[in-house]
Amino acid sequence: MKFSAPLQQARLIKRYKRFLVDIELPNHELTTIHCANTGAMTGCADEGFTAFYSTSDNPKRKYPHSLELTQNSLGHLICVNTALANKIVYEAINERRVSELNNYQTIQAEVKYGHENSRIDILLSNSDGTLCYVEIKSVTLLADNGQGYFPDTISARGLKHIRELIEMKKQGHRAVLFFLVQHQGITHLSPAAHIDHKYNEGIKQALAAGVEVLCYNTQLSSDAIILNKALPFNVI
Repeated sequence: MKFSAPLQQARLIKRYKRFLVDIELPNHELTTIHCANTGAMTGCADEGFTAFYSTSDNPKRKYPHSLELTQNSLGHLICVNTALANKIVYEAINERRVSELNNYQTIQAEVKYGHENSRIDILLSNSDGTLCYVEIKSVTLLADNGQGYFPDTISARGLKHIRELIEMKKQGHRAVLFFLVQHQGITHLSPAAHIDHKYNEGIKQALAAGVEVLCYNTQLSSDAIILNKALPFNVI
């Protein structure tokens, strides 16, 4: 997934009110930009980090700039725009770059399904009626020694998606939980049992029911974000 133009750099000052970030431009001017991330963003938006932002040409936007990436003190790039995760995975599947999901003829995004008023991120299908439901989660929480975790806060919505995937598997369909790691410091991933015990138990139930888990990282730059390679996923 290429950005429409190379991202611009600034110094991150602070994130607040969930959707706003103050940055210092290279000319030392301060400005406020939009942040499309409702999560905790733990370790992803500290003061002094480098901020990479895009600029919209929509004149109706109150904040024309959007935070896309940050770079921490260790030099790790982090994609903090969670809205991009689905686009990255959709593009990779469509270009046959996810070997586990290559054998499908049709790909659709944001399809209604389930019993809890949900939308599946990606629905793959074949003419014989074969269906594969793919739920995508963006991962940015890094602990020590490359250990990544999901979620970064208690996630009732994430647990709902697990229940829906289990139900699709019970109905005879393929169900996949796809973790997209968007932090260069993460080398392996586990459910964050210390943050959301119920989510960790939900993962165990999903695996027991036959739901598959895929975990891939990304190549991050100010020009593009591209699906890279599979990472280990270990249940605690």
